[in-house]
Amino acid sequence: MSTSTQEKTGPSATVDLNGLKRFLEERKLGDTSTLRSENISFGHSNEVHLIHFDGHSWALRRPPRGPLLPTAHDMMREYRVIKALQDTPVPVPRVYAVCDDPSYIGAPFYLMEYMRGDVVRADNKHFAQTPELRRHVSEQMVDVLVALQEVDWRAAGLEGFGRPDGYLERQLKRWTDQLERTIPHTRPLPVMENVKEWLRARIPASPAPTIVHGDYKLDNVMFDPKSARAIAVLDWEMSTIGDPLADFGWMLTYWPDPADRASISSMQLDEGWLTRREMIDRYESLTGRTMRDFPFYQAFALYKLAIISEGSYARFVRGQTDDPLFAGAKERVPALADAAWSVCNAAARR
Repeated sequence: MSTSTQEKTGPSATVDLNGLKRFLEERKLGDTSTLRSENISFGHSNEVHLIHFDGHSWALRRPPRGPLLPTAHDMMREYRVIKALQDTPVPVPRVYAVCDDPSYIGAPFYLMEYMRGDVVRADNKHFAQTPELRRHVSEQMVDVLVALQEVDWRAAGLEGFGRPDGYLERQLKRWTDQLERTIPHTRPLPVMENVKEWLRARIPASPAPTIVHGDYKLDNVMFDPKSARAIAVLDWEMSTIGDPLADFGWMLTYWPDPADRASISSMQLDEGWLTRREMIDRYESLTGRTMRDFPFYQAFALYKLAIISEGSYARFVRGQTDDPLFAGAKERVPALADAAWSVCNAAARR
């Protein structure tokens, strides 16, 4: 059995090739005599390794190293929803195999198509560089989400994948519980208590449930570099069945707006990107849903992101990662908490 769980997630993290070879051979997935791997994305969450064997180049996705919070980094859940979406209008990678037995490489994992495309990030200076392409990407961000929410999740085999009723209440409890498990390892965050109570008192009624990605945002969608067509939605680890406006609100929170006190976007406010208002108008026109409670969804998104970031900071404090982004959460989390509280206060003044 691999001992790689004792390693740190980072650029030097490796795959137990002996264990992986055993898995591939047992599943009869191909000749493993030339098996090798590359660490292509140690990420700020799950790891992705590129696996080469028998003419294949597949991506292996596994959780980060070390102890994890309950329900975090669930590879089986991620695999299940991607598998369910294989033959729908939602662009996802093909999946080839899944393993829930950590005896092979030290953690659960799955193997999927290695996608070649572009992701819009602040450091990508070569993609969506015209107003026309930026508008096209903006429209697709809404259209792909709408396509996801139109999938009949029961017919797709996702019955029991989530509990649709009471989604927002359970989400607030889940993330609050995560925070309470985390702060003993980090520091007190009193502003988060204020945000939690504000959210708890203002939970809106949800529309009919749909598949929820849980982390739908610009840098979790891959585009064809020539046409700027969306070719893959990635990072499904927080997916479930629930309130479709939660996904839309999460995406909008990452969408830059001049009125925001703190931006968490990887985008620049260049000509061509749709405004947040234009994104809302497009979504409402396509779905018939109304985003009247955006302040709640925005405050909840910032609250959730702060808790996720605090979990990352706890991993840094414990020595489980040396990623500088995780170290930076020491300052970033209080800023996110303050931004969430500002949204709450601004909403109260309306």
